[in-house]
Amino acid sequence: MVAGLVLAAGAGTRFGGRKQLAELDGRPLLDHALAAMASAPVEPVTVVLGADADEIRAAVDMHGAEPIVCQEWDEGQSASLRLGIDALDRAGAQAVVVTLGDQPRIAARAIAAVVAARAPGEADAVRATYDGRPGHPVLLERSLFDAVHDLRGDTGARAVLGSARVVDVPCDGLGDPADVDTPDDLNA
Repeated sequence: MVAGLVLAAGAGTRFGGRKQLAELDGRPLLDHALAAMASAPVEPVTVVLGADADEIRAAVDMHGAEPIVCQEWDEGQSASLRLGIDALDRAGAQAVVVTLGDQPRIAARAIAAVVAARAPGEADAVRATYDGRPGHPVLLERSLFDAVHDLRGDTGARAVLGSARVVDVPCDGLGDPADVDTPDDLNA
């Protein structure tokens, strides 16, 4: 089973608050990431919320994703990643595809390309690249779950991937990996 994980627990400090609810094309920003995951070949899908979780859950279509709340969201991305991986590990996932809630243009086709490149036993992870630069989505095999559990602070899976066997998959033309960190990013 390949599961999906959307990380969306931050407070959006650089954005000025709840960026998950900022409108893009008439829909909340987080809605875009969840819709892409819902259209991809992954199941189940979990979304990790944190700051303002109740308001976000009430305003965003979860597209079938199971929302869980990271109480330690202010520790940084590692807390959300750990919580999501642990939940999907308990659900029986053999691999987890991770995307970020502030990357609204990551396409289901990019997620599908990463899943299709999965090579259990030969690679520990599969990572999308755009113009040769690593990005999301990232697929983590079960062999990396313990290493993710050891992460602390405001770091994501990149720290784990440094010592892992990683397959890079060019995803140029399969969406845009740009993060929305500020209102100017959203306007762009």
